Amino acid sequence: MDLDPRLSALRPLGGFFALHAPGPPPRRLAPLAEVYGPAVPEAGPDPLAFRVRKVEEALRAPETRIAVSVAHQGLAARLWSAALGCAVLYGRVPDLDPHLLHWDPDAAAPDDLWLTQVRPHSSDTSDTSDTSDEGAAAVLADAVLRAHLIPLAAALRARYRVAAGLLRGNTASALAGAARELDRWARAHGRPDAAARARSVTAALLGHPLLTGTGTLTGTAFRRRSCCLYYRVPGGGVCGDCCFPTPPGSASPSPPGSASPSP
Repeated sequence: MDLDPRLSALRPLGGFFALHAPGPPPRRLAPLAEVYGPAVPEAGPDPLAFRVRKVEEALRAPETRIAVSVAHQGLAARLWSAALGCAVLYGRVPDLDPHLLHWDPDAAAPDDLWLTQVRPHSSDTSDTSDTSDEGAAAVLADAVLRAHLIPLAAALRARYRVAAGLLRGNTASALAGAARELDRWARAHGRPDAAARARSVTAALLGHPLLTGTGTLTGTAFRRRSCCLYYRVPGGGVCGDCCFPTPPGSASPSPPGSASPSP
């Protein structure tokens, strides 16, 4: 199934999967290529710093690095959701080049991401493309991991000095969460083929050298080996895939899945 110009197959999955496409955003928004670059004061407000402050205020986070982690995981989840949804439903991955994808740090899904042009990813354009689950995982690694999440993590580490392992764990957690939602939708709509492909492609991605060792996937359940720090938010508790069964220093357990770091 070819990619349609509006990526309309993503809409039934919910707003977290959808992209505005094609065409430019209604107002000037920075392409993600600029967001990942060095902050340039004369160019205007820094979108990453704006987003971190917005999350920090919304959560009443006692430490900036908590907001950095939550902001990172939220954008990672958006990117994984759109890309994985396309890989599963279309059998193709769009070109999500950071110069084509614009981000509004003040908006929530689906109004935060605008793709100015819909075209297949360069690794996924010919009749001889590898359509296996492993082939799809390789394309997704190029389209999301290398093009977006590596430079995003580098930018956040340079500005806020957050731990690399935390960001890798967030990346894996965001992927697993996107796959879990896609699997749930596919099962509810009589698409066992899509559910199986979502699980298989995700398992292949979690075996990628950039993600290996971040956690354990069992079916659609993921248990990460690092912590996103959400438990430090007042009343936050632990997330469903947290490495901690209870918040560190807590005398009573927090129910699994009682909290989510996604903004």
